[in-house]
Amino acid sequence: MTVEDLKRYGLEAMREEEIDAFLNSQSIGVLGLSGTEYPYLVPLSYAHDDGTLYFTYLLGSDSRKEELTKRAGRGRFLVYTANSMFQWQSVLLDGELRSIPPSEWSELTDVLAGVWRPKLFETATPSRNVSIYAFDIVESSGIKQTGLPPGMEQ
Repeated sequence: MTVEDLKRYGLEAMREEEIDAFLNSQSIGVLGLSGTEYPYLVPLSYAHDDGTLYFTYLLGSDSRKEELTKRAGRGRFLVYTANSMFQWQSVLLDGELRSIPPSEWSELTDVLAGVWRPKLFETATPSRNVSIYAFDIVESSGIKQTGLPPGMEQ
């Protein structure tokens, strides 16, 4: 079924301002990159600022995530919440990925300051390589359901 078909069951398309508000209210999503045999999916925390997401990569000596990010140059990012089967939101983003050089990191201090990250980042960062990537949003779409479907309200 298409989104249009599902509207009669309570599904709604999100407007651009709703998508922006949703992205600002969340901090974790799933990045999809082209893999060799299968798509490569990785959960990532992010910061959102003016049409761009920022990811901090904690890298080991051989990072598949970094290799695929550099090779692909673009990806998809999914952010969603599901409070119940009748209260959920989902935003899908297509975008271009680019590495942010360390010389520009200080310009992102305020943007990245409040980003939720796993505790692992704080403890492992001194011993690991860190990179920051920008995901410039090219296209976005969002859907949501905010209550019971029509006819089930009573």
